[in-house]
Parts: sequence; C-alpha cells; structure tokens
Amino acid sequence: MKFPEAKKQFIQTWGTLGSEWGINRSMAQVHALLLIAPKPLTTEDVMAELSISRGNANTNLRDLINWTLVSKELVAGDRKEYFVAEKDIWEIARRIAKERKRREIEPVLKVLGQLNEFEGIKSNPEHKAFSETVANLGDFVGKMDKSVEVMLKADESWFFSTLLKLIK
Repeated sequence: MKFPEAKKQFIQTWGTLGSEWGINRSMAQVHALLLIAPKPLTTEDVMAELSISRGNANTNLRDLINWTLVSKELVAGDRKEYFVAEKDIWEIARRIAKERKRREIEPVLKVLGQLNEFEGIKSNPEHKAFSETVANLGDFVGKMDKSVEVMLKADESWFFSTLLKLIK
C-alpha cells in the first residue's frame, strides 16, 4: 500500500472509530488528519485534504478544541490560525474519557440521584421495584465513574499493569 492510500485508510478508519467514542465521523477524520500531520495545519489545509466545507471544518476544529484534543498554534509572520493535535495516545485516551465522563456519566448520576428521592410509598411493590432498580443503576454508574477517575489519575504503566493483573 502506498502512503497516500495508507493515509486515506487511516483517516477513514479513525472516522469510523470516532463514532464509537462519542463524536461524529467527520470530526474524527479531522482529528485523524491532525494526529498524523507532521506540522500544524490551517482550516484551508483541512478543507482541501478532506474535501469538506469551511463550515464543517470550522465546526469540527472548534469541537476538537472543546474536547482538548486539538489546540491552536501561532506561526510567526502568518495571520492564519494553525491547529495541532495532541500526539500522545495515552493522553488522548484520558482526554476522551474525561470528556465522556463529563457529558455522559455525571448527568446520569445526577438524574439517578434525583429519581432515588421520588415521593411514593416504599411498601408499594411497583414503587419498591422502581427504587431498587434506580439504586442498582446508581451503584453501577457510580462504579463506572470511579473507574474512569482511576484511569484519569493513573499513569500509563500503572494502569496497564493493573489491567493485565485483572485479566489474568
């Protein structure tokens, strides 16, 4: 496989994987392009490389900045904005986990906490079943939250050695 084909395949594959960790395919493709770029790219570079509109490029770059996966970089003597992706894969995984925790786990915990305090007769079988299910979900999501916190605080070698011990 020649380099242009390999590069295109990587970008397409990363785009497909992106939907698995909570972002759209186009945003993941922009991330993939910046991830493999040896130097910072402009919005125009992204548009040309991926054949996407300026609006699509701008929206996805802004979203990637919000996820802290991409940052702006200044190039002396040039007024254009340049963008660079975090290259450390462990750091990328941590940032994605942190953002997903903020967007998905924390709101669910909040709602489950509110639902657990519903007004009702606890001896009523329907109310009791509801209360038990909400409590069980709260426990499970709470454990997920703590697991993500451990990953976010861990360094790479500790995390993987601990994970391997759990798998064995």
